Amino acid sequence: MSVARRRELDEDDVRSRANPRGTRPRSKQRPAHEDATDGMVIAVDRGRFLVLARDPAGREVEATAMRARELGRRGIVVGDRVGVVGTVSGDPDALVRIVRIDERDTVLRRTADDNDPNERVIVANATQLVIVSALADPEPSLGLIDRCLVAALTAGIEPVLCLTKADLAAPDAVLERYAALSVPAVVTQRGGSLDELSALLRDNVSVLVGHSGVGKSTLINALVPSALRATGSVSAIGKGRHTSSSAVALRLPDDAGWVIDTPGVRSFGLAHVDADDLLWAFPDLEDGATQCLPGCEHGPDEPGCHLDAWVAEGHSTPARLAAFRQLLVSR
Repeated sequence: MSVARRRELDEDDVRSRANPRGTRPRSKQRPAHEDATDGMVIAVDRGRFLVLARDPAGREVEATAMRARELGRRGIVVGDRVGVVGTVSGDPDALVRIVRIDERDTVLRRTADDNDPNERVIVANATQLVIVSALADPEPSLGLIDRCLVAALTAGIEPVLCLTKADLAAPDAVLERYAALSVPAVVTQRGGSLDELSALLRDNVSVLVGHSGVGKSTLINALVPSALRATGSVSAIGKGRHTSSSAVALRLPDDAGWVIDTPGVRSFGLAHVDADDLLWAFPDLEDGATQCLPGCEHGPDEPGCHLDAWVAEGHSTPARLAAFRQLLVSR
């Protein structure tokens, strides 16, 4: 039916379906839920959510929650700040409903590969992305590090590089590769001190990302001794140990911040990131890029690119431009 035809119809033209049961017509007005209790999603598992909230006595408890129907298909992820209704008691048999998802400060997302149009949100409201890479066993994946750096920088999340297993290989070459980005880096080894890493995590919501086997769970167990992170089949919601098959948020001792452990990743697609997104993370190059020809991809041999001249004029450094182009190619 054309738009013009639809506009000709009035109420008498619309046939109402009889309601033999006598029930009230469904209202479009949604409940306000002004009495909803604030909480934070700390684990997600097969349509159920573990929410940290406060009970009527003000005690912090973990409540199992379901998504309210009025939220539709809106995604809920670890780190989301939400509102819940129901009995917040900490009773393992109690079930509450998530009725509100607060606006997110940051969103860390990836795609399955660079040609996948479907973005997947990993966590919400993280302030730091800790990129965990082993120096040996397995060998460092520089491509994954590059991609995680792009994802963090374009999302407004501070990246941190954590190089593990320094007792097996020296970190110098990897550190030198990323020196121009001025990314904080910490090097750890088996049985060594984690004081430097703890200092970087303090007062932050930090999400740890890396390949399987790089030592993320080992770090988590050392930072949060009660976490008992391990690879297995136990659900992230329920009794027993948390597993590395799903993301989970864990509070650091002495309320010093949060760490979010994630499953080991095989790939980190960046189909949602383009050159302009990445330039946002390089303000010293961004103004120079405005003088490039339209459609410029900012490559080193591109005739319309003004970035080399911009650096020659002293607005940035060759190392920064090289780092930008390195990340640009890796996305």
